Amino acid sequence: MTRRLRRWAKRLGIILLELFVVVTLASVAYNTATAGRMKAATALYPGPFVRLDGKLVAYRHWGDRGSPVILLGGFVVPSFVWKQAGARLGRTHRVFAIDLPPFGYSERNGPYTLREWVSLVRAFAGHFGLRRPVVVGHSLGAAVAVGIPLWHQLETRGIVLLDGDALSAGGPGPWVSDLLVGPWFTSAYRIATGSNWIVRRALRDAAGPHHPPFTDDFLDQWERPFEVRGTLDAFRSMLQYGIQGFQLPDLRRVKVRALVLWGEHDTVDPVSAGRDSAKALRAPFRLLAGAGHLSMIGAPAELARAIDAFAGS
Repeated sequence: MTRRLRRWAKRLGIILLELFVVVTLASVAYNTATAGRMKAATALYPGPFVRLDGKLVAYRHWGDRGSPVILLGGFVVPSFVWKQAGARLGRTHRVFAIDLPPFGYSERNGPYTLREWVSLVRAFAGHFGLRRPVVVGHSLGAAVAVGIPLWHQLETRGIVLLDGDALSAGGPGPWVSDLLVGPWFTSAYRIATGSNWIVRRALRDAAGPHHPPFTDDFLDQWERPFEVRGTLDAFRSMLQYGIQGFQLPDLRRVKVRALVLWGEHDTVDPVSAGRDSAKALRAPFRLLAGAGHLSMIGAPAELARAIDAFAGS
């Protein structure tokens, strides 16, 4: 290396070091200024909550009579998305939508594993006296719905998989969580989860052609759960598990009735994946017209009718 190149390399190194220091200081300052955004779940959501196995779990409830139905959302999907479908189902069923931690407003208290979620749903059903409920799992929640009859066969009358095939997939590996440290990751998280533009873009890609207007209030319902204290650390810890679920041979061992519903415009998980899981479960497969990956907001009426017919049969 010539003297000139060494001199330029040294200058570049100094510039990069200075940039690193400036970005770090700016990030620390930003994090300090926005620290007040992170709050306890009870400060962001009035409830209801229930304490189960040492965790404060947020939920929503519709209907006082009829057979029990439990609704489980997917990754970062809060329980408010079930509002329209839940209200319709509540006319003839006792309906409960649970915020699986670390999503929605449930307390960020791990571990965040498939067995832990199944255990929580069982504890929830026991607490409210929901004998053999129909369990509806959306996306990631589909694996939880499958886990209940697979590990505890007599505790559900049937399961519905919604926009989720319940299958596991590889993740980035535990080493990634070691990289996502420092003030920069915290800053990036707070900027991304507090940006209406970013959240609106993500929802537009997932929701499909038919969805409610993305008003500021609607977007706030999605963004506010990211402000629950401990969420960032919870997401970081989940990386070590990858996409949790089962294999097709496991689905073939499920002995309860099942139904698979899928948004016809789902671009997150292919329709073919839903058909494969339905075949393994020996279950009917049905497309929901006009819906994307978030069928509960894209086709709430059609979804409620399908679940109602399944739960009542």
